[in-house]
Amino acid sequence: MSLVPVEVERNTSIAVEEMYDKKINIPGFLVSTTKATVNMVLIYSEKPATVAGTFTCNQVKAAPVKLTKKRIKSGLAQAIIINSGNANACTGRQGEKDAKEMTALVAKGLKIPEKYTLVCSTGIIGEPLPMGDIRNGIKKLLSSLKPVGWEEAAKAIMTTDTFPKIVFKKGKINDTVFSLLGFAKGAGMIMPNMATMLAFFLTDIAIAHKPLSVIFKKIVSQTFNRISVDGDTSTNDTALILANGYAKNRILEKVHPVFEECLFEVASELAKMIVMDGEGASKFITIEIHGAPSIKAAEKIASTLANSLLVKTAIYGGDPNWGRIMAAIGRSGIKFDPKKIDIYFGNLCLVKSGIGQGKEDEAKKYLTQKEINIKIYFHRGNKTITWYACDLTPEYVKLNAYYRT
Repeated sequence: MSLVPVEVERNTSIAVEEMYDKKINIPGFLVSTTKATVNMVLIYSEKPATVAGTFTCNQVKAAPVKLTKKRIKSGLAQAIIINSGNANACTGRQGEKDAKEMTALVAKGLKIPEKYTLVCSTGIIGEPLPMGDIRNGIKKLLSSLKPVGWEEAAKAIMTTDTFPKIVFKKGKINDTVFSLLGFAKGAGMIMPNMATMLAFFLTDIAIAHKPLSVIFKKIVSQTFNRISVDGDTSTNDTALILANGYAKNRILEKVHPVFEECLFEVASELAKMIVMDGEGASKFITIEIHGAPSIKAAEKIASTLANSLLVKTAIYGGDPNWGRIMAAIGRSGIKFDPKKIDIYFGNLCLVKSGIGQGKEDEAKKYLTQKEINIKIYFHRGNKTITWYACDLTPEYVKLNAYYRT
């Protein structure tokens, strides 16, 4: 089932109880949530699960990122302890000790190997964790694990988000039905490159580590790596997937197309939600690149457009200033012939062969919509990609001028 809000504006009250099925559960997984100085979530697999992940490419990596990145190399994990409100980034050796202590407390309470316990944090950078509250929170989490409550977990990891982001789907391979749950947080500092702010995927399918790692990285590259809110990359970006095998299918030694499609759909919907919830955003922008010489070139062009302040502000103001789009393409670093460029707003051809078509009035009407589709045709190859972004509004400036990150 699709849970993507068609139109979501900032500060809109969303009836979560109506949007999400409170009976969602994934066989073999338990969850608990607690709220204190920092909100906390514990995810537990009743047996070791195959794990894969992607992480921030920012050179400044938070302590939990470094620890979790190291531990997933074993290919197995059983628990994830998450906190929001404090990133535990730029906190030196004490931050590293605190991250490790969090996993040690969870491992001891669950009676599992510490090496199978992962940690993720998000929030303010540069402040030490309130370990007294963290320790008390972990005690509460350990005593309240249950198979339902994923919606509460999605809400608990939010920071500047205005709505929880969660998607649940089922798939079938031969005679085996499997479940896949994904939930994420993120509204600002979104230009990930190897992850998103925080995203967690849980499935009961049985799959070997290598194919899971391969497909997860591929899906992340096609979804979370093709979104942008503001062009900033966090110190804490992490995306993890756990597969515990409770579906009892024959272990997948290679990627099955049904599982790949299911994973792509869940990740894609979450990625769109993050952009829809972009800080201060009023419009959701889809950027399509057609006829590019390579995927890499298409991604570079789309990324440049998605992060252009002039393009984003023009979309916000309803100004069909296609010259800003052409200029952004020109500075992308990709060689092309300007005389072959076509630019469309929806189905309206605004530029043909590099020349404006004099349809600005029609384009202005189009830009009053909440969802904008920009299509660029290069006629230099056969590669096509889609990227998601949002406009830049005064609300983004206000929010980030006074919110300490």
